[in-house]
This record gives sequence, C-alpha cells and structure tokens, in this order.
Amino acid sequence: MPATDAVRLARAYLSRVAEPYPAALAALVAEVGPVEAAERVRAGEISPSVASQTAARRAEERAHADLAAIGRAGGRLVIPEDEEWPRWPLLALENVGGRRCGGEPLALWVRGPHFLADAVDKAVAVVGSRASSGYGEQVAGEFAYGLALAGMTVVSGAAYGIDGAAHRGAFGAGGLTIAVLACGADIAYPAGHQGLLAKIAREGLIVSEYPPGVMPARHRFLTRNRLIAALGGGTVVVEAGRRSGAKNTAAITLALGLPLMVVPGPVTSASSVGCHELLRDGRAVSVSSVAEIVESVGRFGDDLATQPAEKESDIGAPHGEAMRVYEALGKRNGVSDEVVSVESGVPLERVRALLPELELAGLAHQVDGGWQKLEMR
Repeated sequence: MPATDAVRLARAYLSRVAEPYPAALAALVAEVGPVEAAERVRAGEISPSVASQTAARRAEERAHADLAAIGRAGGRLVIPEDEEWPRWPLLALENVGGRRCGGEPLALWVRGPHFLADAVDKAVAVVGSRASSGYGEQVAGEFAYGLALAGMTVVSGAAYGIDGAAHRGAFGAGGLTIAVLACGADIAYPAGHQGLLAKIAREGLIVSEYPPGVMPARHRFLTRNRLIAALGGGTVVVEAGRRSGAKNTAAITLALGLPLMVVPGPVTSASSVGCHELLRDGRAVSVSSVAEIVESVGRFGDDLATQPAEKESDIGAPHGEAMRVYEALGKRNGVSDEVVSVESGVPLERVRALLPELELAGLAHQVDGGWQKLEMR
C-alpha cells in the first residue's frame, strides 16, 4: 500500500476514535507520525493521557467505511499531508491551541468542488445569532453579497438566522461560501437547511472535523467555532445575544490575533446585546459597510474596498424574501412561479409580487418555461 494511502487511512481512523480537539493524541501524531500513532492507539501502547482520549473508541475500525461514505457523498478527506490543506490559517490554531481553543485538526472531511486552501486564501467569517431579527438577516445577506462581489469567501456555520443569511447572500452574488459543521459533512443539520446545505455541497464547500454519520452535539458547536474563526481570517459578528455562540467565535478570533468586527444594532434589541458588549469593552471594531470590513481585514488590499460599490446595481442587492426567490430561479432554464415558491419557501402570492421587481432590477427575466436568473452586473 502506498505511504499516502496508509497515512490517509491512519488519519481517518484517528479522526473517528478521538473527539476533537485531542491535544495529547495530536502531540503523539506530531512526534511519531499518524501511521505509528494509529498503530499504538490500536494496541493500547500509549500514555494515560492519550488513552483517556481514545480508549472508548479505539476498537472502531471504520476508516475504509468512512472514506467510502464521504466518497459517496461527493466528498473527500483532506489531511495535513495534502496540498489542499489550509496550512497558514490553521497554523494560528496550533500556536494558541493550548491557551484557548484547541489546535490544528487531525483531518478535515470536505464536500464541494473547490480546492480548500485556495478557497480560504481570501475569506471572512460572518456569524451571529440563530434568533436573529429581520434587520440582522438583511445586513448579513447584504454584507455577504458585497464580500462575495469583492472576491472573498464567506465562511459561516449553516445555522438558522445570521449564518443562513450569510451563505445565501454569498450565493446571490455568485460567490463562494463555506459551511463549517458540528456534525459529519454528510449530515444535513439543521434539517430546515437541507436544501441550502445541498447547494453549498454542489457550489461551495462543507467542512467538518467529524467523520460521516456523526450527529451534532452542544460541545461540538463550540469546538467547530475555532475552525470558523481560523478559516475566516477575520470575523464579522452581525447579531449576538448575551449568551450567543457567536461570542465564542468572537473570543477565539481575538485569541488567534485576527480582526474582530461587529455590526451595531438598535439599543433596544436583545439580539445585539452581545455585539454592544464587545464594542463597549473595546474588543472589536464597529463596521457598517463592506468597505469597512475589507479595511479592517487589511491584508486583502485597499483596492478591494471599492469593488462592491462599482458592481452593485442602483437598487442594491436583493435581500430577505427577495434573495430567496432570486436564488430559486433557474440558471439555464425557466422555472414556474410554483416551483420558485416551493424551493424558496416564500408564499406563492409573495413570489408573484417579487418576480416583477427582480425583473425591473435586471436580476430576472421571463422565458417560455417561467423565470430565469440573470447574474448581477
């Protein structure tokens, strides 16, 4: 068996037997390599600290099955030995892992057609509350739209609320978005985002530390937040309650030494309490436009800051229900009002009101088979 296959199988096995982030196991892998580490774990010839992280699952020999499962889902296992591994973003995790959030993953289970390392070369995380307001979803969608127009990848967690709006906004601009999951990359969670996740798997990237079939759990959301922060290269918090998980992502962003940006909200909004706390404590900078986000991230270059303004239409990007209707339109063939309603989840009467508006905005036109999407110029 070629060494690369042995390494991939070893990392697939280790990914299954230890819950992220296993610091002692990671240290063993760094010392002796993944193949030797896997053999020692199987044999139980390991330190007590490694045993505590692997003993419950070390008999689960599912590496071949897991690799086959991710393959059937149109995905792959990306490991540090691959060119596709995003070395630079994940290096920051290794540098601060012991102090805050856990280090570099042992492996990443990935679905989607894009090269992961390239996709995160210019990326921003957009996160926020599941219990979002209409204001928050509109801002998240418009910011993600503008960032995508500027050539940046939008990274988020596929949750309801702000995350979903961010993913949809990036797609609305024909851009790239990455969903980092707290479950197997083959699991559609939340169930209400099954269609969105399927679209991300086809046109963006789904990333997870967890092998196929692993279900979400509360602690796994906190663990995956470090990947959102690291792969994003900077984080925008659109809305966050006092106890929002987005504040955890914000704290990790700061620990990694990456830019943390916050969107101010109404002072009466419970959804923005966490954002205002971050601003009051001086831990984040306030942003109110895509240009300010680009400026805060900095390393992408000043010239990118003007691109969204040059490319947006006179009426701006669609948002809210209009964004959902726009995404449901056919790219090559027309689709009926009824199909658009089912795909977008927007009531049929509202779809029929929004379609002419999208046509006036130059974003849709009517053909024999129904309505077809026009790309934003």
